[in-house]
Amino acid sequence: MTAAQPSPPAPAPALPPSFPLRWERREPPLPAAAVLAVGDAVPGLAAAAIERVRDGARLGVLADDAPGLPAADRALLVLGAEADLPWADGARYLGRDAGLLVPTTARPAPAAPLWRRALGAAEGQLCVLVPGRALVADPPAPVTSPDALDAFTRPEGAVPDGAGPDGADPNGPGGGSR
Repeated sequence: MTAAQPSPPAPAPALPPSFPLRWERREPPLPAAAVLAVGDAVPGLAAAAIERVRDGARLGVLADDAPGLPAADRALLVLGAEADLPWADGARYLGRDAGLLVPTTARPAPAAPLWRRALGAAEGQLCVLVPGRALVADPPAPVTSPDALDAFTRPEGAVPDGAGPDGADPNGPGGGSR
């Protein structure tokens, strides 16, 4: 009889490579495809977007404005044709770099396609990378009513449970920021 030999240790699972994000100046700037407001800049961008929608602009909107979210962490992303995008103090224009929305005047290093993969964005998903923030989401449908943005014009953010002062959903039928 022979003694059982111990099994060799199993190899440790391979960790994905990690690399630091650096930003380099981009010249010339990218054409704008979106505008992002964070914190105190959100109400101004929402008000400007409302005016653009009333003027006929087709804009998509994504927001991080859950009840209880600190005002400094609120974010509003408005997407559209460059000529349709609103302007607001403190908001940042973003352009497309290899399927990644980044500041128009900055280039991520390593290259944008590596960051898109590192963030886990699937084909067709929207992927945003700016200093201090990253977002991966499905692209929004165009806003159909300027009223859908009313909740974002208030400095305190959305009303709890999405109800307006009269108890109605401020985003209209179906809810959500469209």
